[in-house]
Amino acid sequence: MQASKKPIQYFRQFFSAPFIYILIFPLVVLDFFVELYHRVCFPLYKIPYVKRGQYIRIDRHKLKYLNWIEKINCAYCGYANGLAHYLSEIGARTEKYWCGLKHAKDPNFKSPKYHEDFLEYGDEKGLKEFLEK
Repeated sequence: MQASKKPIQYFRQFFSAPFIYILIFPLVVLDFFVELYHRVCFPLYKIPYVKRGQYIRIDRHKLKYLNWIEKINCAYCGYANGLAHYLSEIGARTEKYWCGLKHAKDPNFKSPKYHEDFLEYGDEKGLKEFLEK
């Protein structure tokens, strides 16, 4: 944290901390159940495992210039944001296995990168061929 922060900024951070850190409980539960799905179903579908260590990195807390609060914050962010990235990749591989269809065009929808190789929306023939593989 910067030494030049005003007291009101510290109050805002202190006030918001419980709302941020309470999320650890649903994140851990989500992590457990998605990992269970990942380990059981991916081999059945012959989908390669997602390597957890390529998505979740907890290392910034080792920086000596951080105080203990900053170290806790960095470890938490490394886990929470890394977990979101990891879960997104598991979801993407699942979606690619089961579906492979793009969504209808909508300028307000941000399509994931992995959808680029999907079949066009409305491609019934392509989907039937895809599912018969």
